[in-house]
Amino acid sequence: MNVNFTEEELAFQQEVREFLKNHLPQHIVEGTANNGSVFVEKDIALEWQAILVAKGWAVPQWPKEYGGPDWTPTQKYIFSKECYHAGAPMLIPLGLLMLAPVIMAFGSEAQKTNYLPKMLNGEHYWCQGYSEPGAGSDLASLKLKAESDGEDYIVNGSKIWTTHAHLADHIFCLVRTDVSAKPQAGISFLLIDMDTPGVSVEPIITMAGDHEVNQVFFDNVRVPKSNRIGEENKGWGYAKYLLEFERGGGFSAHRIRHEIDHLRQMIARTRQGNPDFDRYGDLARRLARVEIDLKALEITELRILSVVSGGGNPGPESSILKVTAVRLEQAVNELAVEVMGYSGLIMNPVTDGSPVRTDYLSSVVPRYLNNRAASIFGGSQEVQRNIIAKLVLQL
Repeated sequence: MNVNFTEEELAFQQEVREFLKNHLPQHIVEGTANNGSVFVEKDIALEWQAILVAKGWAVPQWPKEYGGPDWTPTQKYIFSKECYHAGAPMLIPLGLLMLAPVIMAFGSEAQKTNYLPKMLNGEHYWCQGYSEPGAGSDLASLKLKAESDGEDYIVNGSKIWTTHAHLADHIFCLVRTDVSAKPQAGISFLLIDMDTPGVSVEPIITMAGDHEVNQVFFDNVRVPKSNRIGEENKGWGYAKYLLEFERGGGFSAHRIRHEIDHLRQMIARTRQGNPDFDRYGDLARRLARVEIDLKALEITELRILSVVSGGGNPGPESSILKVTAVRLEQAVNELAVEVMGYSGLIMNPVTDGSPVRTDYLSSVVPRYLNNRAASIFGGSQEVQRNIIAKLVLQL
């Protein structure tokens, strides 16, 4: 797709490039490139977030009244593309891109005033409490119970695969407030301070040797009812609204394009040492297929961005983005491991729990292993295809 920018848009593109050149620290670029996990380190993300907040560019997706820059869809597209091209990290989306739209749409004025500014300035660092040991893809089966006790709820149960729970100070949770209702009903959306007595976190170490996910336990945790988003027992609708932003709230195409650039560099270095590498062009053909599909993904993202910028939400089409982005990113991961060959069998775990490796090559296999989970988190690929069939194709 050829994008013909106006003179104003070209000037904005140059402004973004100059800003990134002058304000994106090299250690953040290196830490991002060498990251083998889903999200970059908390310190890296928050340092970059603070730089963007100072410029007023941290949350292009937010309305101006809450601190957004009031950009056009094209400006958002340009900014995202230039950031990935420069090697900037994606900000941690759990609060900024997932919870924030829910608070803006369904939260009280007090919740908006309290949470949104602290989310933006990094004072609050959020994690997501959706999945449970018996409720992953079948999220409606969740059993984390919140029982009414005057002006509070008493919360008991656990959440699992909770990304960055060991780093977060707040968690947004789906809890069951009515056990007699059908599965999709009787669920409420609750905001919980991680320092509340009774909250504990146990680490889960991934195949890549990273500590990124956890199991969170709630033992008679007292949570004020004022921390509930919207109405009691209406949380399922709020959860679906959030998931639309999780699956379709950003530009995956730019991230995958950046990974392809790294892959091409790997191929070039490999070919220097072995001129016969990929002599029959099988790898080149597979990479070309990925790039063709990536262009289609980019066009679809732009269409959905236009809807969101007009005040709408991503809608069920976000499932198309999720399915396609996961497939393409995993394909790039697989090609990168194949390029490494037998040397990819050697993987030194990071002993300090950090997802950042010593160089890009050391992050290739961990990135491949961690991204296998992308087929499940945010809604499994099978569930997404059912949504597409029912709500997009009307089957």
